[in-house]
Amino acid sequence: MAWKTAFRSLYYQGAPEPEDPVLERGKTALLVIDVQNTYLERPDRAALPPEEQARFDAWTPFHDRMHGTVIPTIAKLIAAFRAGGHEVIFARIACQTLDGRDRSLSQKKPGWNNLLLPKDEASSQIVPALAPQGDEIVVTKTTDSALTGTNLRLILTNLGITHVVCAGIFTDQCVASTVRSLADESFDVIVVEDGCAAGSYELHLKELEIINMIYCAVMSSDELLAYLPR
Repeated sequence: MAWKTAFRSLYYQGAPEPEDPVLERGKTALLVIDVQNTYLERPDRAALPPEEQARFDAWTPFHDRMHGTVIPTIAKLIAAFRAGGHEVIFARIACQTLDGRDRSLSQKKPGWNNLLLPKDEASSQIVPALAPQGDEIVVTKTTDSALTGTNLRLILTNLGITHVVCAGIFTDQCVASTVRSLADESFDVIVVEDGCAAGSYELHLKELEIINMIYCAVMSSDELLAYLPR
């Protein structure tokens, strides 16, 4: 399949093709990372000053990809995992306190990652189109990695999970950080390319190239679903 030769960095040019993953029921989980209301909210462009309008426009391709590709893809994955009896797990960024005093240092620094998302506010919730159902597990973090900032490793181990399929945002931040942590803990990781997005498509592609073959296998949703037991 195409994924076996795609997204290869200089390190892996000429390397043998990876083997097909063996995804077993009871050992495979879908992890949806940080697809939260806060990242889909947009102001009225007409009400913004010119500098803010330029920033608004710079983010339009991300929003187009999220609504046109990423959210529909993740919804498709969730439906397939639920139908097949596989675990669906969510991670989200949210602090326990209203003033965010429990946040990690990276979320207190000025700039893009300066996030104040109290756990009960609407902005910190998973988007409605992908809302958890029943007793599906949601872990809450104030870190990039969904593994190091939560008890997710213990949860996955207790569930008997060996293979984790990752989707969500942002490819070059929380997704990549989570993938690296999972790989370091010897989980077998697959990243679904059309189920992820970064601030720009260029950053998305570059990060996939960086993490592919060493920390994970990168494949499309259709390629992944071809391996998933139904």
